[in-house]
Amino acid sequence: MDLFTGKLLWPDTLPQPPQYPSLEEDITCDVLIIGGGVAGALCGYYLMKQGVNAVLVDKRSIGAGTTAANSGILQCSNDKSLTSCIHSFGEQNGVRFYQLCRDAVNELGRICAELDLDAEYLKRSCLYVASQENDLASLRKEYELLQRYGFSVSYWEAEQISRSFSFHKPGAIYSEGDAVFNPYKLANGLIEILSKKFGLRVYTDTEIRSHVAYENHLVFHTRMRRTITAAKAVIATGYEAQMMKRNPNAMLESTFAVATQRLGAFPGWYEQCLIWETARPYLYIRTTADNRIIIGGMDEATANAQERDAMLLRKKELLLAETTKLFPELGRLQAEYSWSATFGSTHDGLPLIGTQEEFPHCYFALGYGGNGTVYCTIAGQIISSLIASGSHPDAHLFRFDRPSRQLSYS
Repeated sequence: MDLFTGKLLWPDTLPQPPQYPSLEEDITCDVLIIGGGVAGALCGYYLMKQGVNAVLVDKRSIGAGTTAANSGILQCSNDKSLTSCIHSFGEQNGVRFYQLCRDAVNELGRICAELDLDAEYLKRSCLYVASQENDLASLRKEYELLQRYGFSVSYWEAEQISRSFSFHKPGAIYSEGDAVFNPYKLANGLIEILSKKFGLRVYTDTEIRSHVAYENHLVFHTRMRRTITAAKAVIATGYEAQMMKRNPNAMLESTFAVATQRLGAFPGWYEQCLIWETARPYLYIRTTADNRIIIGGMDEATANAQERDAMLLRKKELLLAETTKLFPELGRLQAEYSWSATFGSTHDGLPLIGTQEEFPHCYFALGYGGNGTVYCTIAGQIISSLIASGSHPDAHLFRFDRPSRQLSYS
């Protein structure tokens, strides 16, 4: 699958990533993890912490798939609001989903601290702005629900926004507890630590072509005619998992992003907080550890790579223009990096985590949605528990066969 086109920022931040061999012999393990991006790395972390004998393979190098085009934003809130989650899934399940996301943002910070992993993890506040006056009623309702259930939020009127930022918006939810990070450094750094300190066996340039399921084990066949025998497997191949089986809840689209030159200061930008908006598709803006701005969004409802890539130049210009409109004091912004990428989400707004009937002994970690890395953290916790003990109290929220009534996205 053609996942992205353009010049990516994150690989340039780690010009000499750790290298691993390709698989050149037949091997066995307890669990095979397929996919060396953020999802595979986090699943590997939780499995290795439980002492599982695991192997991780990727047909590319580590972090070279969708992870390399990841925005690097971690949020408690989601593309699907808490209001909509409660409407679709009920109060208990909707609130629990948001609590899991909040906990996952903190959990990633804890992992980085525990392992002394430099993934450029930085806590950030967030401003969720009303794109137009008509959005204020729903925005205030969302704020009231978030506050009621213990999330650290406050409501900002237009005057307060204007005092803190160089732009004017009719209202916003200001929240604390979000974060940013470098997804490429996270995947590479975490897998390197798991390999050196926990015994994770890692093979790159190792493409799985097929597998056979037996009563108590799986046998995977690689492109180079090697086999991997495992009791269980974790499929962490991101959007390419749809090539194994197209899930009716999943939808693939296209997204666009720009990273500017390094800047000396950010006038009119309170706390360099994350910014996103109520409009759909939405625009998001963040800063990086080396003082660039990443602007992304303007999604298009096409999964055709040629159509997507043909839009990149125009989307780059529009993203820069929107940022200049918000922050005119920044001066002339240049796109030192710009890329278009496949983006996956689900109709009901929740990721896909767990088993599928047609794939015995396999567990899927598909963090589809704008909060993908947060979902991958949740997936790692759930799947490792399912493999180790056979259950997890939150697994039902994300199962593939969840009731079809949840497919109404509101």
